[in-house]
Amino acid sequence: MTTGIGSDLDPLSESILRALAGAPRDGGVSLPRLGKQLGQGASVLMRQLTLMGDATLAGVRGPGWVRVVQLDDRWVVHLEAPGRAVVAALPPQEAAS
Repeated sequence: MTTGIGSDLDPLSESILRALAGAPRDGGVSLPRLGKQLGQGASVLMRQLTLMGDATLAGVRGPGWVRVVQLDDRWVVHLEAPGRAVVAALPPQEAAS
């Protein structure tokens, strides 16, 4: 993942960002629902979401595209302003045939 815009964005990150962009702004998406929508397990998504958040890993701060919060016993993923900007810069998705 380099700049996160256009062709530099890996397919899983793009899928996550697009899925979150379609969610209500204030509600976010539960991790199980996101996993089911994308066909990915929770552990795969959590690893990717960690890279997409603002955590510092190996001295490098993440882009802050998403925020993951725990509400009671549920993990909920929110799209942040930098992530919305990335989604806005993406080309339109091709319609499925």
